[in-house]
Amino acid sequence: MQVSELQIPVNEHYRELKQFIETVKNTKGALIQVLHKAQGIFGYLPKEVQAFVAGELEIAPSEVFGVVTFYNFFRTEPVGKHIINVCLGTACHVRGAEAVLNELSSFLKIKAGGTTEDGFYTLSTARCFGACGLAPAIMIDEEVYGKLTPSSAVKTIKDFQKTGTR
Repeated sequence: MQVSELQIPVNEHYRELKQFIETVKNTKGALIQVLHKAQGIFGYLPKEVQAFVAGELEIAPSEVFGVVTFYNFFRTEPVGKHIINVCLGTACHVRGAEAVLNELSSFLKIKAGGTTEDGFYTLSTARCFGACGLAPAIMIDEEVYGKLTPSSAVKTIKDFQKTGTR
């Protein structure tokens, strides 16, 4: 799809992003900064947002798409209200992260990368949280939960659903 074919609405989100772009567009690494900001504003990076960023930074849409698809922290699909990341780094893997992931997948009825029907959770994976002493570990949003078994991971999710915290 060509940038010119996309209908980019003018609304407060785009205005906020445009203002941010104006403050960083001439700095090194601006694209990554802008994409982080855009994902923070929109929740993910659909083609329309990528095209807008390309136009504002005066770069090719393919360059934006390349960066978005290269880094795993950028998303091109909507995500749930809460993101559950299962660490699959070496320490977590050795201590049973795959079983934790499989149990959470079964419990939530989604595969890694999917979002629950109610839009509450997205299940994702990461290579390392830097919390190897807590392996296996998951993150719900920015909170790390460690030393999990498949059943304690499900309990953690159930407790989170009830209280919004551990």
